[in-house]
Amino acid sequence: MLAGQLMDLRSMLHKQGVIFAYSGYVTEPVLSGVGEALKQKLTIDDADTKTLRSVFAIFVEQMQNIIRYSAEMQLAPPPPASDAGALKEIRYGILTIGREGVDYIVCAGNLVRQTDVERLRERLSRIRDMNKDELKALYKEKLRADPEEGSKGAGLGFMEIARRATQPIEFDFVEVDADYTFFALKATI
Repeated sequence: MLAGQLMDLRSMLHKQGVIFAYSGYVTEPVLSGVGEALKQKLTIDDADTKTLRSVFAIFVEQMQNIIRYSAEMQLAPPPPASDAGALKEIRYGILTIGREGVDYIVCAGNLVRQTDVERLRERLSRIRDMNKDELKALYKEKLRADPEEGSKGAGLGFMEIARRATQPIEFDFVEVDADYTFFALKATI
């Protein structure tokens, strides 16, 4: 990209209130490093402690969803000192944090397989439509239960995002081709 194209992209993000944007392959070290920069930015913005914790927690959950579930991935060789010897996956996604008035907005997106769309839509609709007490009860129930089949975590991420958000979560899907759909999730704090 030339300077003009990058400046146009920067201007578009700025006009939409985006204060932070990441698009690319995500790993745990990237999550950690970017997280530190985000904490510093929120501290500079003088966000209250509860808001800072909520924005950061949602950011982490969104990035972990990309790391664990994005269908857009590449295999990377392990570091030379590794004993594992196995190839490691790195996954691609996009995440933005912005401001709309006094609210922070955390949006993330990545490719998912077409076969996962309906399950995701049903799960997110259920979570979106719950009140805070219902979310709290479901969260506690899931903490005690075994992880769902195919889950690479405890299955609490979407519930944690919804619990910390100050408005119902928003999500959307755009079909890319016969195999993949782009999935986006928005949380307002």
